[in-house]
Amino acid sequence: MSDVIQLLPDSVANQIAAGEVIQRPASVVKELVENAVDAGAKNIHVSVIDAGRTTIQVVDDGVGMSGTDARLAFERHATSKIRQADDLFALRTMGFRGEALPSIAAVAQVELRTRRAEDELGTLLNISGSRFLGQEPVATPQGSNFKVENLFFNVPARRKFLKSNATELSNVLMAYERIVLVNPDISFTLHSNNSELMNLPATGLRQRIVDVFGKRTNQELLPVEVETDMCRIYGYVGKPEAARKKGAQQFFFVNGRYMRHPYFNKAIQTVFERIVPQGEQVPYFIYFEVEPADIDVNIHPTKTEIKFENEQAIWQILSAAIRDAVGRFNEVPTIDFDTIGRPDIPVYHEQGGTTKMPNVNVNPSYNPFSGTNSSYSQTRLSHKKDIPEQWEQLFPEMEERKQDLSLFEQPGNEGDVLSDKSTNHYQYKGRYIMTAVKSGLMVIDQHRAHLRILYEEYMDRTRHHHWTTQKLLFPEQLSLSAADRVALHAVELELRNLGFDFNDSDEGVVLRGIPAGIDDVAPDTLMTDVLVQAASLEHGATERMQETLVLGMARSAAIPYGQVLSNDEMDHLVNGLLKCADVNLTPDGKSIHFVLQQQEIEKMLG
Repeated sequence: MSDVIQLLPDSVANQIAAGEVIQRPASVVKELVENAVDAGAKNIHVSVIDAGRTTIQVVDDGVGMSGTDARLAFERHATSKIRQADDLFALRTMGFRGEALPSIAAVAQVELRTRRAEDELGTLLNISGSRFLGQEPVATPQGSNFKVENLFFNVPARRKFLKSNATELSNVLMAYERIVLVNPDISFTLHSNNSELMNLPATGLRQRIVDVFGKRTNQELLPVEVETDMCRIYGYVGKPEAARKKGAQQFFFVNGRYMRHPYFNKAIQTVFERIVPQGEQVPYFIYFEVEPADIDVNIHPTKTEIKFENEQAIWQILSAAIRDAVGRFNEVPTIDFDTIGRPDIPVYHEQGGTTKMPNVNVNPSYNPFSGTNSSYSQTRLSHKKDIPEQWEQLFPEMEERKQDLSLFEQPGNEGDVLSDKSTNHYQYKGRYIMTAVKSGLMVIDQHRAHLRILYEEYMDRTRHHHWTTQKLLFPEQLSLSAADRVALHAVELELRNLGFDFNDSDEGVVLRGIPAGIDDVAPDTLMTDVLVQAASLEHGATERMQETLVLGMARSAAIPYGQVLSNDEMDHLVNGLLKCADVNLTPDGKSIHFVLQQQEIEKMLG
């Protein structure tokens, strides 16, 4: 029997490694830009064509490479940062994997132009699918210029499973944001199909955040700063009013590297749980500086999950720092009378004579509960006399409501109709509506119920093309991030069909009108919430796009948690829910209500 185990050819091994390192165009952008940062570049320019499918080009003014180094950089496990295993635990730079460039070259056509400051001529290198095509001297500026073309040209199955250009470009922007937010001292530009998406000059950290996510962000940030023997934590956290239901910008970085960390995220959310409405999250940009030996960055292939040696202690430090930031923001300002413009308090001058006590005239025999003395009681009685005896006939919809209540009689909820037609509801913690039904106690999530009602109403208007535009008296200049503008362009036609009216130019996006009939929502908030929903959308089927955008509109306009409702408002909400096609689930599949059965109540009470 012949041997069955063989060594893989380098080209095949590189393609397998590329499957772990290079998953989409955004992966290429991440690896090349991080290499440029490590090379000491002060200006980095990125350009993509067709969201990176056709071309990705990264140009930097870093130290560059010699001809020999340029060639070795495309060999597997070649790196300038590691000489022994212990070096893995002292890294403060990004590109140490030794697989990025060979992985890129294994699935694309790569051209590299690079030159060091001390060299008169640089090096031109061409590689296609791990196959070396040529190397020659060339005149080129100091630094490196990588051009990656036809990504996955030799792996058609991988190329086939790439998402739409809008989705892939959104992923490119996400990877780009994570790098520029930790390198504010470097100038970055980003172009897509020759159109500029970002132009970020070198600046401070706060200004970099504002440049990336818009001027409005500047008013929403609270500084965070704490330093201990274990770590240094600094950055910014959003004010409570900056909380959003979805799409809040949340970033953790450790030693200049982006990371996900649910445990630390919980530390921040715990601080705000009694300050912001339930289900909403605040933005944050938090930076950790710890000794490299105290973290492990190799627990995840993409290095986005990092293990800390002292996680519990750092959790407490982070929580205290956030509480301090929020506490200083909420501090009551003192009145300073030693400033210009202080209020004039008149000086008392004694006029002589005596001051008389003011007289208060009261009627000691007044009884507010007496019909003869109370004009209020007389008014109530006079109104009561005006009520006709057969007043029920004034409300024919009561019978209609009784019929609608049968909608609750669904599998598993048989007989769950309201106990009587003049139901009093109870609101619990500004979130749930509790009402009696024949089988027990029904608990309804007020936000989800209203979301279902609005969604079905908006979808009906969409299907029948009944949307009109309500012009704004004063057009609003929107503060949108590059990712938001990409989402805007991807769904521009659908937004206009829904009634949005806006103008997009080099100066920014100006909102001139919103869909008519959506009240009590700030126009900029409505637009932003819809764009957040659009950013998560896989663009393609028009109907699916409409459903997603309508869901964003309904979510923005739905009754928020914490809003106090009168009994009439709760009654109107329950009736509206009863008329929906689906009374059990929200459009995104969450339960709207449940019934605590009478038998369960009796059992619990013994």
